[in-house]
Amino acid sequence: MSDPVIRRARPEDLEAVGELTVAAYAEFTEGPNDDYVARLRDAARRDREAELWVAEVDGAVLGAVTIALPGSPWREIGRDGEGEFRMLAVSPAARRMGVGDALARLVIDRFRSLGFRTIVMSSLDSMAAAHRIYGRLGYHRVPERDWSPRAGVNLIAFEKEL
Repeated sequence: MSDPVIRRARPEDLEAVGELTVAAYAEFTEGPNDDYVARLRDAARRDREAELWVAEVDGAVLGAVTIALPGSPWREIGRDGEGEFRMLAVSPAARRMGVGDALARLVIDRFRSLGFRTIVMSSLDSMAAAHRIYGRLGYHRVPERDWSPRAGVNLIAFEKEL
């Protein structure tokens, strides 16, 4: 396997990104009738309203991340001077291949290049594998920014100083 190539999403990537995002989050949703599944699948909207980046390996899109710049409706907890990202997703078949790590590093590089001083993000409290990646990359918990968009969905906040 080649190293992941990280690039902006193209129109021809959007369907694959939507499906891999749904697959990556499947264990964390309430099944196909969960309204969040439609939001996960809607890569075209994320591409229009934020920056959608993909990880491609040997011609296949295996991961994606949404970078929510100031003014993007995809921002949830970002404040002035903070970058925020959402929906870092890796195809279940590509886990443990460095795809998630490559996307997480892209986020750091992108926000650093734009002059941001901090990156923030929210994650389901049950996403332990993702939390380990964030910890290795220097993110730390900020429990005072934890929140819940609806009953039974607990999001925990992380930040990284740049």
